Amino acid sequence: MNAVEIEAAVSALALQPFESAEFPFAFLAAFGNKETTIKRLRKGESNASDVPGGVLQRNNIHIATCESGRVGETLKALRQSPKTTAAKTKFILATDGETLEAEDLASGETVTSDYPEFARHFGFFLPLAGISTIKEIKDNPIDVRATGRLNKLYIELLKENPEWATEARRHDMNHFMARLIFCFFAEDTDIFNGVGLFTRTVEQMSERDSSNTHEVIGTLFRAMNIKTAVRAAANLPGWADCFPYVNGGLFSGSSDVPRFTRMARTYLLHAGELSWRQINPDIFGSMIQAVAEEKERGALGLHYTSVPNILKVLNPLFLDDLRAQLEAAGENPRMLLNLRKRMARIRVFDPACGSGNFLVIAYKEMRKIEAEINRLRGELHQPTEISKKNFRGIELRDFPAEIARLALVIAEYQ
Repeated sequence: MNAVEIEAAVSALALQPFESAEFPFAFLAAFGNKETTIKRLRKGESNASDVPGGVLQRNNIHIATCESGRVGETLKALRQSPKTTAAKTKFILATDGETLEAEDLASGETVTSDYPEFARHFGFFLPLAGISTIKEIKDNPIDVRATGRLNKLYIELLKENPEWATEARRHDMNHFMARLIFCFFAEDTDIFNGVGLFTRTVEQMSERDSSNTHEVIGTLFRAMNIKTAVRAAANLPGWADCFPYVNGGLFSGSSDVPRFTRMARTYLLHAGELSWRQINPDIFGSMIQAVAEEKERGALGLHYTSVPNILKVLNPLFLDDLRAQLEAAGENPRMLLNLRKRMARIRVFDPACGSGNFLVIAYKEMRKIEAEINRLRGELHQPTEISKKNFRGIELRDFPAEIARLALVIAEYQ
């Protein structure tokens, strides 16, 4: 199982009525344990727990359910259990169906949550599935939740529109998904007028049977490609006219949209309910690429390079030099201005850019340095001189290239 599948399984478990005896096995199943493994634990053949209501999986986790109000003392019993130590357990977890507490025994990091909300902490437990925890996922699981919902939408749309999966229309599908992601992000970040404007408009203006959902979205896409000065002649309906013009070419060209099923419309509305303001464009692109491309769907994170590792390349390449020049400039306005001008001329090129992680991190780090220059010069409202056009990449596959372009757009707005 990959991280997206695990998040979906854990979220489903959190929504089910709590069953004390069944919870440990359901929890382990959500992290990809095979049915044969679960059966052996149920029978006690491999369950080495010495805590009442406990299930211990060697080299992995010691779980115990308990009576209401006894979660803290149960977690303490798990921590002090000789079996926990002998079995080289990584995690301990206790819950009474009202609250849930867990601890990573190696790091000492803990999680405390209301039971219905424990799925938000799924990233904490990813090592149980053999997935090395990516800090960005652990700290901000919105990326995985958003990816999972988009994955369901993507698959449902291709079922209804098989021609969009062909070579002739694959770019159209990829471009549609990029536009959709931008709209979700824009409605949560004041790019659109009003929180949830895109999702709310689709919900209100499209029929529940989804018969005109594609027409509503297509009209919104067309509106976002029309400059304000020529809106009057565009014959836009009032509900679309309130959407702003979006520069950068994201909505240029065809505004064609695949037909929606009732289920696809539901998936879209559910995706819109998330807080897209929090997404990380430097990881999100890799995750979207993995779920959207069938050959890579089972290898989520395989091609993901973490931010610290990206910086190990970018820092000595040129970022350390820029920061050294910034420090040397101090508060000298002329030296700061020269550095800002120099940064505006820097070109960053990634010859195998994938979904743009290196380009996005380079862009964000340079903008941080530029922001500090502006602060020192007393020009906090100075428009950026660092153009996205200075960040270029080569990618053979269409979808990662589309997402790389989108990730830079999102990074600029953030």
